[in-house]
Amino acid sequence: MPLYESVFIVRQDVTAAQVDSLADNFAKIVGDVGGAIQRREYWGLRSLAFRIKKNRKGHYVLFNLDATPAAIQEMERNMRINEDVLRYMTVRVEKLREEPSPIMQGKGDRERERADRTGRGDRGDRGDRPRRFDDRDRGDRGDRPRRFDDRDRDRGGDRGGDSNNEQAASTTASEE
Repeated sequence: MPLYESVFIVRQDVTAAQVDSLADNFAKIVGDVGGAIQRREYWGLRSLAFRIKKNRKGHYVLFNLDATPAAIQEMERNMRINEDVLRYMTVRVEKLREEPSPIMQGKGDRERERADRTGRGDRGDRGDRPRRFDDRDRGDRGDRPRRFDDRDRDRGGDRGGDSNNEQAASTTASEE
């Protein structure tokens, strides 16, 4: 039988348990028509590149299938009918991957990096930098002008607009 990879995206407001039961239903459909699911991966709730049907996120599920074209057609027909499925894509492949998909491999890398960061460990030589803002000697600030005064002076003192534009408008009005 031909080999396929199928990914579908489910709405963000559906729970993970409901996504799992939805995937079970699709697996049962493929099995009833004579196909088999070699692998099933739940990629989790991920951000979409653009809004789809007013959703910004979606639950992603990957199937590696060994099924007939009729089984794939029936599964896709049910995906079209189901309102919770935002998008799906099924692609025929020459052979199925034995290792986890690149998405799942990336999750493992992120978890390892996160575990590395939590321990903090040796953070290297930081030099003679102060530890926190509270520990710094800020010095005397009495001779420095306040920043918002400078900005107000540039605008002519009001918050409404640019004083240069007001002067230009008054000159053109007086020239007429």
